[in-house]
Amino acid sequence: MRVIGHVAVNVFKESVRDKVLYSLVAFAALLIGVAYLIGQLTAGQDVKIIKDLGLAAIATFGLLIAVFIGIGLVWKEVDRRSIYSLLSKPIRRHEFILGKYAGLSLTLIVNVAIMTLAFYAVLAYMNTQFSEASRSVWPAPATDPGMLRAIGLIVVELLLVTAIALFFSTFSSPLLSAGLTFGLWVIGHFNADLRNFEAVVESKTAAYLARGLYYVLPNFAAFDIKTQVVNALPVAPSYLAATTAYGLVYISFLLVGAVVIFSRRDFK
Repeated sequence: MRVIGHVAVNVFKESVRDKVLYSLVAFAALLIGVAYLIGQLTAGQDVKIIKDLGLAAIATFGLLIAVFIGIGLVWKEVDRRSIYSLLSKPIRRHEFILGKYAGLSLTLIVNVAIMTLAFYAVLAYMNTQFSEASRSVWPAPATDPGMLRAIGLIVVELLLVTAIALFFSTFSSPLLSAGLTFGLWVIGHFNADLRNFEAVVESKTAAYLARGLYYVLPNFAAFDIKTQVVNALPVAPSYLAATTAYGLVYISFLLVGAVVIFSRRDFK
């Protein structure tokens, strides 16, 4: 565990020094600010628009961080030949992979926290711009803590995307890894269509294949509860727990696969 911690800290420090990371966080904060200006143009829907765009910004820029840093975690070490010196030290390959994942996960969590603070700061300012009578008709307060439920699932989704990017990076190039990761993310958001594919095709083989893909591919749509929290709709704690557990189990399988593949690679 100590070795994994050292690798994770090094990944975190390297990511923090990455200017791309700063630009993504800054741009996300800027977008949340722009959302406030857009909200001013829509009478009666200001807070709802800010919440929608703010949560979408956190999810989108978190995705970019997860993919574009995740795909280079392993490839960068191989390309710079530093993998040889790393593996010659008392560090096992599974510790290397798990440390890389832990470091990027920490980076993601810190940056999502920063974007969340900026998001709530904009909402807190907006809250002061309306009378008590206006605020009374909102479905939820501007700084509704219930939105943290959506942000929590966004974090789990991003951790899953990171695991996917790391998995592909153990055996493919950064460009291919990015394409495969984005492809799975897009498919995962339309996963429910695969379950009902048999209703639009006559081929039983195609229907069974689609149903199999539905159960195998990650269901990213399950992590999206932005609409519910923005409109102050109830989200059962059991759903949050089950979805989080689903994400963690899927992450575990991906990390095991990444460790197995990386352990069998020959760097000689």
